[in-house]
Amino acid sequence: MSEEMLNKNTIAAGLETQFVGQNVLYYTVTTSTNDIARQQALAKCPEGTAVIAERQTSGRGRLKREWVTPQGNIAVSVVLYPHRKDLHFLTMLAALAVQNSIQKTTGLKCQLKWPNDVLIKGKKVCGILLESQAAPESVDYAIIGIGINVNMKLSEYPEIAAIATSLADETGEEVSRVVLLQNLFVEIERSYLRLQDGESLLEEWRDNLVTLGKQIHVRAGDEVFEGIAESVAEDGSLMLRCADGRLMKFTAGDVTLK
Repeated sequence: MSEEMLNKNTIAAGLETQFVGQNVLYYTVTTSTNDIARQQALAKCPEGTAVIAERQTSGRGRLKREWVTPQGNIAVSVVLYPHRKDLHFLTMLAALAVQNSIQKTTGLKCQLKWPNDVLIKGKKVCGILLESQAAPESVDYAIIGIGINVNMKLSEYPEIAAIATSLADETGEEVSRVVLLQNLFVEIERSYLRLQDGESLLEEWRDNLVTLGKQIHVRAGDEVFEGIAESVAEDGSLMLRCADGRLMKFTAGDVTLK
């Protein structure tokens, strides 16, 4: 377990961003950083506000799954007010920001699994949950929730050790969460500004997806579909080529690589 404690001052010191992470709300324990971030967003907090917790008691991932957040990991939610046209890019943005910040901090190579899991050697090291409130033409807010396994020892969590890993387990040493958070905020802001300048993140995200070209199972609701992950659409949807030749489009689902 990490002895490095997070606080506003250590994160702000030397942080090279204009707005992401410049306003930090820090909690030793909270239910979910996304819940706090939503309250802040409804009160129109500054864009880029980051909610950080040492430990979450009700952390959640996609598909209403529990997300384990013991002390020594990173649980952070960032509030953004994007244009409506950029909303579907935020999942791509978050996955790429995590991948790039992990590599910059530790040198570890990551892969992305559709839609937004970050893997190291096939094991999950990060979960991302995007929540938003939007109308057809506008977005009230978007929250990027990120949970990174940093300094947890997976040997202490045998129930997930087969499918998950941590940065400390992969590097063999404790990783600075302050440095990782600073790099993460820089990467989020860099990509977000690219979107505002009219750039697309699709190509970079697609090129880092380990899913494409693989035989996979996709669970959507109570149904399971099998085929080749052929491509992704402009909005990030997965295009699955089934054995009977059908091309199916999935905007959400749980993917298992065969």
